[in-house]
Amino acid sequence: MRSTLYLKFIIMYIIFGFLGIFTVATLGSGLTEGPLIDSVASSIYKETTRVANDYLPGYFSKKISAGDVHMQLSGIERQLDASVWFVDKDGQMLFSPQADGYPLAPNEISDFNPAESGGKQYQISDYHGSFSKDVITVIAPVVCGYSPDGYLMIHKYVSDIGHIQDIMMRAAYVSLLVIYILSFLILLGFHFFVYQPLSRITEAATQYASGNLAYEIPVNSEDEIGYLSASLNYMSSQLRDMKDYQKKFVANVSHDFRSPLTSIKGYVEAMTDGTIPPELHEKYLKIILFETERLTDLTQDLLSLNEFDTKTLLLNKEIFDIHEVIKRTAAAFEGRCTQKKITIELLFASKYLYVTADKHKIQQVLHNLLDNAVKFSDAGSNITIETTDRGDKIYTSVKDYGIGIPRSALTKIWERFYKTDLSRGKDKKGTGLGLAIVKEIIQAHGENINVVSTEGVGTEFIFSLPKGTNSN
Repeated sequence: MRSTLYLKFIIMYIIFGFLGIFTVATLGSGLTEGPLIDSVASSIYKETTRVANDYLPGYFSKKISAGDVHMQLSGIERQLDASVWFVDKDGQMLFSPQADGYPLAPNEISDFNPAESGGKQYQISDYHGSFSKDVITVIAPVVCGYSPDGYLMIHKYVSDIGHIQDIMMRAAYVSLLVIYILSFLILLGFHFFVYQPLSRITEAATQYASGNLAYEIPVNSEDEIGYLSASLNYMSSQLRDMKDYQKKFVANVSHDFRSPLTSIKGYVEAMTDGTIPPELHEKYLKIILFETERLTDLTQDLLSLNEFDTKTLLLNKEIFDIHEVIKRTAAAFEGRCTQKKITIELLFASKYLYVTADKHKIQQVLHNLLDNAVKFSDAGSNITIETTDRGDKIYTSVKDYGIGIPRSALTKIWERFYKTDLSRGKDKKGTGLGLAIVKEIIQAHGENINVVSTEGVGTEFIFSLPKGTNSN
């Protein structure tokens, strides 16, 4: 960015300055000359017409003297810094005060034609060779009666306009300089408010690409750049968490596979080398079978989670009676409940209650929740499964009165391989993936699952499903 974006703005700033100076220098004179001539000529025309209409007719009617006329014309000459001629209708010079910088007026204007300017207020020429350079000539008739008796003519050098033009050009250059300075302030603002934040974002991207996910961009604004910086910081934290999770995931998988494999290998070697006598083989074969079942469960759970991770899970939604699924699932735990003298109580909202969902996946949810409830319930306690019909949703609750979940662990139980019972990996068939699978399945249905638990009192899981159209 140092050699591209910032340099481009510097080059553009310099080019802007040169183009501004070039534009003012080349176009300024041409663009101002015409309007200035028009403005000066219009002002002279108004003054000429005023004097010709309001004052000079008195000369021909003998109301004012020649001295008064000469004095009036001298005042106009000084006011306009121009050559003033007062001629009769044939072009004979009547009065012409001598103007500084202008030649003497001729006694008679040859080929005099007061209408030679056409319909324009003025003409630009040397006026029949009377001047050495071009002048602006304005002619106004002096009417006494019904016909013009004379004409008032005012001539002003076109070059005199250059003085006014120089003043305007100086003002234009000063304005251009002020604009250039202000644009430099804008460039400084770009440097501090755009370029530097973008540089930090670029550096962050470089750090992330090199694997340094701990790099954090300072967020000092609440605009789009600040939002982008905050988003990148959030992204890096998520990637960092994911990286840590991957390490933890691999470690947990390795641990959960290593433990049963070590047991199987140890028992098989002991049976093979005679350490375990043949009469005890059946006992240890059952242990080996138990460990292989743990490996099978773990493998199946990992495959189930992989379906969600790869977004390839397809839900086979249908309308079915949730009560029927609950009864079948509860019946599957009869043996384990009998051993621990646990009673499963079913509280149904009605005889039949239909939902729209993937029947097999919901059965898996109920199985995992019941498995946890039985596993962590005290001997001789109860487990309650209750359904509630509320609006367009059906709520199912699985509640036990076991050891409960510590408050600090309530937000972590949905994490893969998280185990609140540290002994589960030793003597219980737990993979730490059951609740993660439950949450993934419920969320895949667009629904929610919540947990309420008090340590030493019990735990209740409640999940929702959309009501089926055949629900009573």
